Amino acid sequence: MKQPTKGHTLLLIDDEQDILEFLSYNLKKEGFTVFTASNGEEGVRLTQQLHPSLILLDVMMPKMDGIETCQVIRKDLNITQPIIAFLTSRAEDYSQIAGFEAGGDDYITKPIRPRLLISKVESLLRRLDRPVENVNAEGRKFFKIDRDRFTVELDGVVMLFPKKEFELLELLASRPGKVYTREQILNIVWGNETIVGERTIDVHIRKLREKLGDSYIRTIKGVGYTFSEQ
Repeated sequence: MKQPTKGHTLLLIDDEQDILEFLSYNLKKEGFTVFTASNGEEGVRLTQQLHPSLILLDVMMPKMDGIETCQVIRKDLNITQPIIAFLTSRAEDYSQIAGFEAGGDDYITKPIRPRLLISKVESLLRRLDRPVENVNAEGRKFFKIDRDRFTVELDGVVMLFPKKEFELLELLASRPGKVYTREQILNIVWGNETIVGERTIDVHIRKLREKLGDSYIRTIKGVGYTFSEQ
């Protein structure tokens, strides 16, 4: 499996200085370029300046919590959208769903072990190495996926997608007509190291349909989803 370049820029956003120092130390040892922010507002400013490949974002912070910070970043069309993984000691289902709906890609639960941290970061960054897939379905609106910008062009309108929504759409559109099971989607898009429920897929499919309309992604009851060629 192709390993990610260690030159990736990472941004850590957490209000606990000891957590920032711990994460920064271990990631820098692995060759990553690491910047830190102690609150959400500072994190947004640094994201706009640095365009990091990946953000590790604490959920519980004063002023602007992690969910709101993620929402602000995802709505900024001038930002090259990063992978966003939440750092949290909260394992409740509702917290994870709120994070995914805000545009988060993954969760890393505190306390964090160094080996698991590095493994998780490398796994997330490998997703950036997947090839670009462009789709132009004949007889319907022009549809194009831009992997470099994480955008989708639909009949001349360019839309920005959160990374996880984009990767799900990219997977389905890469082979129109193929039915992907829920298990396949979880393994390919979220990875074997991520524990998420099937409701997570439903949330992301709903978000995609809200943006694209109902005709592109079909539900195959009891099996999974497919990208429609019709």
